[in-house]
Amino acid sequence: MNLQPVPLDKAYRLLNHGPTVILSAAHGGRENAMSASWVGLFDFNPAKITAIIDRAAYTRHLFEESGYLGVQVPFAAQAAQVVALGSTSGRDNPHKLADCGVETFYPEGHSTPLIKDCAAYLICRLIPEPHNQENYDLFLAETVAAWADACVFRDGHWHFDDVDDDLKTLHYVAGGQFYRIGSGLNVGHSSG
Repeated sequence: MNLQPVPLDKAYRLLNHGPTVILSAAHGGRENAMSASWVGLFDFNPAKITAIIDRAAYTRHLFEESGYLGVQVPFAAQAAQVVALGSTSGRDNPHKLADCGVETFYPEGHSTPLIKDCAAYLICRLIPEPHNQENYDLFLAETVAAWADACVFRDGHWHFDDVDDDLKTLHYVAGGQFYRIGSGLNVGHSSG
């Protein structure tokens, strides 16, 4: 893995292709992670995200308490891990991460755990919107740091056409079925 920092004005590109992600958070000596498909963007400089996180999710509790959320873009090779993280409760199983085969790391200067060996990472700070959080399970957050594996993301762009299928990102359908990102199609640049 060759992690490189991603400038905050380009961090939105880590999510704009709609990948399934893993959310992580820590507070009070506990860390947890969960899979999520309902994560998107609502602004781009710096990247601001929306995330639907059910009130029963332990990761939500840790995020609300700490004010920070890790957003990971897993590789296709991690599909089984993504399913395991999405079907096991950290509230019920304090060993969830180990049981799912997940190792975490903490980037220098940050107290948010990230999942090892993913394609890309964002650390986001909660933008408090109590009404949306309580009524719709909708969270807003602003990216404060971002990194990506240079084998698939460099110069501000994804480069999936030149890598093995295991190094592509996942897109969840239902019932344990995913699609990998497909091949690129470049029709040029237009302004406006």
